[in-house]
Amino acid sequence: MDRFRVVPAAYVIVRRGDEVLLLLRANTGYMDGHWAVPAGHVERGESAVAAAVRELKEEVGLDVDAADLVPVTAMHRTGGNGDPIDERVDFFFMASKWTGEPRLREPEKAAGLDWYPLDKLPEPLVPHEARVLGAVADGDALPAVIAQGFA
Repeated sequence: MDRFRVVPAAYVIVRRGDEVLLLLRANTGYMDGHWAVPAGHVERGESAVAAAVRELKEEVGLDVDAADLVPVTAMHRTGGNGDPIDERVDFFFMASKWTGEPRLREPEKAAGLDWYPLDKLPEPLVPHEARVLGAVADGDALPAVIAQGFA
């Protein structure tokens, strides 16, 4: 019997005071036209922490020390459609310390990059990210693990 599999991804909420850094997704085939935090798939042989560090550098040019990434929550989610690509585990981290200036490094995948106040986030946001950002904005403690899309 084949084991159930999930696609892991790492997300970085880059925070500057009460603002967060968001990208406008474009030309990816997934949630294009939605605002999102820097994120990406964990590659084979890579930890979620290493993926977060790598994705932040690749997408917005920021260097962060793995020790400065603060875990926020993990989200186990399903699209409920049986499609393996919709079976996910997302690792959310917060970064408040980094080096470099944010810039759009993958213009073929994003149409915008800007800072937004947590209490005035742009719309639309990628829905599962909006759930996490909403809790961060409200100062709510998130559980260690969130399940989304399950009965």
